[in-house]
Amino acid sequence: KQIRSDLALPRRGRRSPSLSPARPKMTTSPPPRIKVSLLDYGAGNVRSVRNALTAAGAEVTDISTAAEIRDASCIVFPGVGSYGSAMSVLVERGWDGPLREYLSDFSRPFLGICLGMQTLFASSEETGGVAGLGVVDEAVVKFSDKDASTGEKIAVPQIGWNGRIEHMESPLFRYLKGGSEVYFVHSFYVPLTEKTKEFALTTTTYGGVNYVSSIQRGNVVATQFHPEKSGKAGLDILRGFLDSVRDGTLSATSPLPTPGPDVTTSLVKRIVVALDVRSNDHGDLVVTKGDQYDVREKPTADTPSGRGGVRNLGKPVSLASRYYEEGADELAFLNITSFRQGVVDDMPMLQVLEAASKTIFVPLTVGGGIRSYTDGEGKTYSALEVANFYFRTGADKMVTHLSHVYVYLLPRTPA
Repeated sequence: KQIRSDLALPRRGRRSPSLSPARPKMTTSPPPRIKVSLLDYGAGNVRSVRNALTAAGAEVTDISTAAEIRDASCIVFPGVGSYGSAMSVLVERGWDGPLREYLSDFSRPFLGICLGMQTLFASSEETGGVAGLGVVDEAVVKFSDKDASTGEKIAVPQIGWNGRIEHMESPLFRYLKGGSEVYFVHSFYVPLTEKTKEFALTTTTYGGVNYVSSIQRGNVVATQFHPEKSGKAGLDILRGFLDSVRDGTLSATSPLPTPGPDVTTSLVKRIVVALDVRSNDHGDLVVTKGDQYDVREKPTADTPSGRGGVRNLGKPVSLASRYYEEGADELAFLNITSFRQGVVDDMPMLQVLEAASKTIFVPLTVGGGIRSYTDGEGKTYSALEVANFYFRTGADKMVTHLSHVYVYLLPRTPA
């Protein structure tokens, strides 16, 4: 049997008005926010993790010294990028030793996300010869580009929403309903072996392989998926983590019956909304649509300039938030006039991303103007630096023209 989800948009029910007299409202103080130390080693979109943790009830501070790791009461370690570069940064900053000490007896609350989970293992095929934190004595391996069951070619990395097969009951999932898919983007995975079975909290299927998609031992938890990009399900997982830290129940796991080989998951269809964004005649960013970039209304006899105004379908952040609330799995902002100026100068678009990432917890894609350029003061930015501005502001993925991508063709090694 296969774990899949209903692909329909969620329906919003209405409560019937009560016929009984209104009761006085009881006011209660919200629970204190859990203090979370965020380990940001400088790669990717950490802003989304910070925003999601805040939305879930955390008070987030950044780790900047080894002493702060030793003194932390709860650590969240998000990560994207290369296993080797992540470990290099940890070693260079002297953070690897304190982290191993923090994790040594599994008694202190910890949440690793994506690469933050992979670094807990001894090594990775991604970067040979680089030692990980070694909390689990097993190697991270790469997905084959062929399905293990059918031999058909598959896409690597895995990108999309997939399910979870639970191997343990955990307070981490206390607020989750069954069948909730979560968001994955990765090329390397933790295999399900005799060494990893005792840590396996959930497994997931991709390319005919059931692999470990989250682990837990005591108060140490880690996920291959991105809860901060998994919508309501992801926020429920983060709330489950924080509330279990607060009430001291996080380590209260219990094993479930071993799933049979016929229990698998699969990627599900996604609803991706693309919003064309540009400036109107007053300099405000609006969402618009047109025919081959003709986004202006038809001129009328009363139009002073002889041409209609830019078609305005709404403000980018408010419209994107509406789509998110109605069930969109991904939002894409396409800046269709970014060619007129440098992206780094395009502050309104950066502000749109920053604002959207505070309330929208699914992947945010941005396109338009991702290229190298020189500003009016003669400072040159590479395309990678421009992309990094967007990543650090809240973007998760980029859309760029193929002409801006360098492709290096290497000679084939004889077999």
